[in-house]
Amino acid sequence: MTTARVSQNQTIRPKQTSNSIRLGYILLWVAVILVTAFALFPFLWAVLNSFKTQREALQGTWIPFVQFQPTLDNWRAELGLGGRETFKALRNSAMISIGAMLIATTLGTVTGYGLARFRFRIGNRNLVSWFLSQRFLPPVATLIPFFLMLQRLNMLDTIQGMVIVNATFTLPFAVLIMRDFFADFPREIEEAALVDGANHWQVFWRVALPLAGPALAAAAIICFAFAWNEFLFASVMTTRNAQPFTLLVASTGTVRGIHFGFVGTRMLIAVLLPVILSLFVQRYVIRGLTLGAVKG
Repeated sequence: MTTARVSQNQTIRPKQTSNSIRLGYILLWVAVILVTAFALFPFLWAVLNSFKTQREALQGTWIPFVQFQPTLDNWRAELGLGGRETFKALRNSAMISIGAMLIATTLGTVTGYGLARFRFRIGNRNLVSWFLSQRFLPPVATLIPFFLMLQRLNMLDTIQGMVIVNATFTLPFAVLIMRDFFADFPREIEEAALVDGANHWQVFWRVALPLAGPALAAAAIICFAFAWNEFLFASVMTTRNAQPFTLLVASTGTVRGIHFGFVGTRMLIAVLLPVILSLFVQRYVIRGLTLGAVKG
């Protein structure tokens, strides 16, 4: 009898274990589906409202061709002959983002190489910690100093002023990414170039920099994305001439309320350019972001 009970317990326990594993997988997939739906819901809302009229958007309809008839009026208004503000805002955002990306990536590459290859009296770890602390600094704390500085330089509501502001706040990303890359870069290659008669600048320009493509792509796309999405400083330091696209998305309110069709259309346009850019450099971005990671 005892042997029979033991054999029964041994056959029941594996079944219970397999059932618990299946239940765990089911709960995991349910959680993944809920999180994915929560993340994609704003994009679904934007897509649907971009093809709705204002009346249909206020009614809360969801099923195309059943609850509402899709229309291209919002897209024609934004990208047609009447979309001068849209194209101007896109041009301003592109100029600001590209300018900030070039400045931050250039300075960040040189600074990252210096932190990885040379020793400073103040301490390299302290310098790296200082750059890292810039990302924890609330941007609103520097809003008034930046405003006064640009006002004194007569650079309020200018592309140049917004480039300087965005380059300042995206610079730490470039410094940290490039510093991690050059820290993992084999010193033997540079030492061989030095033995052959090259100086430190030639080693950096002709040896290290050509091999830093993945890290450069990662730093550039991150700096571009943060400058493209910046809203706080643009809302205070621009009024008309240098207004970026983020302010245009937020300016859809009228005396009759918010035009949700324009909001959805402008939101998709704002997301489209960074997504297309990231698809072209996706391979380099993933490789660059994994540089400096702990290797087992």
